[in-house]
Amino acid sequence: MTEKNLNRPLEGKTAIVTGGGTGIGLAIAARFVEAGASVLIAGRSKDVLGKAAESIGAVAVPTDVTSEESVKALITGAVSRFGGLDVIVNNAGVTGQVAKAEDLDIGQWDETMAINIRGTILGIKYAVPELRKRGGGAIINMSSLMGLRGYPMRAAYTATKFAVIGITEAVAHEVGVDNIRVNALCPGAINGELMQRVIAARVKAENRPAEEIIRVNYTDKAALRRWVEPEEVADVALFLASDASSSLTGERIKVDAGRM
Repeated sequence: MTEKNLNRPLEGKTAIVTGGGTGIGLAIAARFVEAGASVLIAGRSKDVLGKAAESIGAVAVPTDVTSEESVKALITGAVSRFGGLDVIVNNAGVTGQVAKAEDLDIGQWDETMAINIRGTILGIKYAVPELRKRGGGAIINMSSLMGLRGYPMRAAYTATKFAVIGITEAVAHEVGVDNIRVNALCPGAINGELMQRVIAARVKAENRPAEEIIRVNYTDKAALRRWVEPEEVADVALFLASDASSSLTGERIKVDAGRM
């Protein structure tokens, strides 16, 4: 591999990142642009998405990942604009309700299932034929540490992230013959706005100070004694999208600062 390719391992490739307007998704999209890819970011908020795309040099495509027609249009649009598709990151997701099972709002439960699970499988459904046309590619699904073990008061989110792991393993065996790799990222507690909303909900539900919740339940449980930054997840996503991970498929990779 030439030095140029090492510096820009996605040169000439096209990537889609759903939920790409903020947080981890935006960090991944920015890293992919730096690596040479043509990147489309998808999300529900047109204004947020447009500003994010402009800031990193990506293309914004307002998308509802729970809508089959919307996801199909996202992927066909990417192919029409850039000539093909090489990578999709199914990152769009919501945290779900922070509550005991007996207190769950089933409407919110259904929304969490639709965005986190249906959104992932729709992205896969319409990406696979296009990746196959390119002779292979990479699918990266966003799971979580809560896709590896249950966590109290997070039944909805946990259920969806376990499902993402199952989808990843099943589809990896379906499409490996086409040189399409399917892997899952399992981030731990990520520094940012999303995590702050979770902390605020826990403060209200548990009647404990935010500082105590952060220390006892998050940072002190990590071997590195800190949060994970979105850019650190983006670095691993780039690895999974590039030829550097050419033999990896069906894997779940933790990015969690050593959460115990």
